[in-house]
Amino acid sequence: MYLIGLTGGIASGKSTVAKRFAEHGAAVIDADQLARAAVAPGTDALAHIADIFGPEVIAEDGSLNRARLGSIVFGNPTALSVLNNVVHPAVRALSSAAIAAAERADPEAVVVYDVPLLVEASVGHPFDLIVVVHAEAETRVRRMVELRGMPEDDARRRISVQAGDADRLAVADVVIDSMGSLDETLAQVDRLWDSKLRANHRPAHSDSSVGGAP
Repeated sequence: MYLIGLTGGIASGKSTVAKRFAEHGAAVIDADQLARAAVAPGTDALAHIADIFGPEVIAEDGSLNRARLGSIVFGNPTALSVLNNVVHPAVRALSSAAIAAAERADPEAVVVYDVPLLVEASVGHPFDLIVVVHAEAETRVRRMVELRGMPEDDARRRISVQAGDADRLAVADVVIDSMGSLDETLAQVDRLWDSKLRANHRPAHSDSSVGGAP
């Protein structure tokens, strides 16, 4: 198995890159899906969150009331750290299981762990390669405003709470520059696949995907 850690700031184009890896035959594990699964109704993590932040963070259907929890932790580094100390280990356990399952399914697979918080969460999986998808902050703000309809203040706030570009680039083995066109971004993924992966690793089936339920 060849394990790739894929990360990038919000609106950097990371999901597009992950999809391209999947089209080449990689098994893609989505950390966002695992994060939702980690706090699904009935999980220990969700019960712990309710104990810490109060029953009001649980919706009537038993799921996590993300808006209510967000209002508590957003802008409160201490509360956010407490939350992360609950969620991150749960996600790590799920991702370890997903990676192991992908390897059992195909010991020679290329596995891509798509993890937005690779730097923030100090994800410690033994990656063979870390790929960072990079676009400057102003470009990402413009994308969130124009493509997602997000108010500019919200876009800038979301960027501000993530790791800085310098921190992400510092851990990169390979940088995918997504400042250009979609075709230019995809071409970089194609070149990476051909130069580092195709020659030495037999990919999994093209529809391979591993992750928790949304």
